[in-house]
Amino acid sequence: MVRNSISERQPSDRMLKVGEVAYRLYVHPNTVRKWNNKGILVAYRLGPRHDRRFRLEDIDDFINQNGYR
Repeated sequence: MVRNSISERQPSDRMLKVGEVAYRLYVHPNTVRKWNNKGILVAYRLGPRHDRRFRLEDIDDFINQNGYR
């Protein structure tokens, strides 16, 4: 079976915006940007504005490794 629809993506394909990551980590969005600039969090730059997007799986791993819950 071939999957072409975005709606059929696996949950691990979910990309989060800066604000969504900040909400999950209980920090300010600027902290998320700073951590990305320092290499603490990995972000992917998308589109002509080079918006930051974070993989849900990466954020969950970060939470588990740093005792956020």
